[in-house]
Amino acid sequence: MHAISVLGCGYLGVTHAACLAELGHDVTAVDIDARRVAALADGRVPFYERGLQELVTRHLANGRLRFTTSYARAAAEADVHFICVGTPQRGDGAADLRSVDAVVEELGPRLTTESLVVGKSTVPVGTTARIAERLRRTAPAGAGVRTAWNPEFLREGHAVADTLRPDRIVLGVTSASDEKVLRDVYARLADAGVPFVVTDPATAELAKSAANAFLATKISFINALAEVCEAAGADVGGLADALAHDPRIGARSLRPGVGFGGGCLPKDLRALQARARELGVGHALAFLAEVDAVNLRRRERAVDLVRRQVPDGIAGRRVAVLGAAFKAESDDVRDSPALHVADALRRDGAEVAVYDPKAMANARRGHPDLHYAADHRQACAGAHAVAVLTDWPEFRDIDPRELGGVVARRSVVDGRGALDPEEWRRAGWAYTALGRPAAL
Repeated sequence: MHAISVLGCGYLGVTHAACLAELGHDVTAVDIDARRVAALADGRVPFYERGLQELVTRHLANGRLRFTTSYARAAAEADVHFICVGTPQRGDGAADLRSVDAVVEELGPRLTTESLVVGKSTVPVGTTARIAERLRRTAPAGAGVRTAWNPEFLREGHAVADTLRPDRIVLGVTSASDEKVLRDVYARLADAGVPFVVTDPATAELAKSAANAFLATKISFINALAEVCEAAGADVGGLADALAHDPRIGARSLRPGVGFGGGCLPKDLRALQARARELGVGHALAFLAEVDAVNLRRRERAVDLVRRQVPDGIAGRRVAVLGAAFKAESDDVRDSPALHVADALRRDGAEVAVYDPKAMANARRGHPDLHYAADHRQACAGAHAVAVLTDWPEFRDIDPRELGGVVARRSVVDGRGALDPEEWRRAGWAYTALGRPAAL
């Protein structure tokens, strides 16, 4: 087993650190935010991710996991260092690498012995080579410090499972010895039959952004067809089912709705386009701009459907928005389609009441002008329209007859295709969904 440091205690870093401890390693996790480190050292994970709190609690107790602000401690205790900081979107769409660069600046001068620095953050292609050059100049161990890239493929809400039971592990390395080190790190996963893709660092860097761009394209493809279905009177649900039976296409991520959001897909899509332009091949990925535009149009279409459900106008009317997180099993509200729609309805004069099982605190901080309810019944009380915009199981399981007793008007917009249309219509609701005719 290796002594490992994880640099960055955000969503990726804490998840990776806890899962490496679960795999049997000794892990030191580092962050410059002293308050965050103190909370984590006390066993308090500052965000929701299914199963993560239990891992952190267990491995703090058994001593495999530690949190610190000291880069000197990380450099002294570990021989493998994972960079797990955020790479948010800059104003021009490119990835902001200041946190990655700051980690390299802090860690490099403290690396006095042979070690491997491994990136996991999502970065533009070419970043590993730039980091390697910087470490060669600043690390006392010089050429004894090597670099590799090992991209993450985590889905929020499933990150622990995706780390401990991944569908593949991509290793971007420049030597057989570095490949061996990383295979040792993930030995338990290799023994479980997880496939390894071994390639060069540049290809590994591209693997994550390419995967997210393809996923975004698939989501926007079915949502673009939802626009066509709305114009033609066809049913996008049946169309998606027909496509899903084709083994070349498959059913995953082919469910139409209000579109994608979060801190990864939108910014990775734009960062890949920005890097392609820097490389002089922006034309090759020009189609991704329309993928992005289709996604944003679905939010506006959801707003329009809510407006249509209240024929005498939504100004002064209560509208319930069920969902604030950008997806279920997460408390992440970054670029949330649900909150985008809620804000648009508020600007139209509606009294918008929001409820989400996990994301209420984050939603309140970012969107204080909205109203927030203690549960879905309270959000829907007196509502003239209900919009289901995050596909939490709790919302799928709502009894439409029972809910019909608390609303002012039985009108629902299913922004995620999560509800059973016939069940809701039998309960007297006017049901509408993106890409589906009103009669279906």
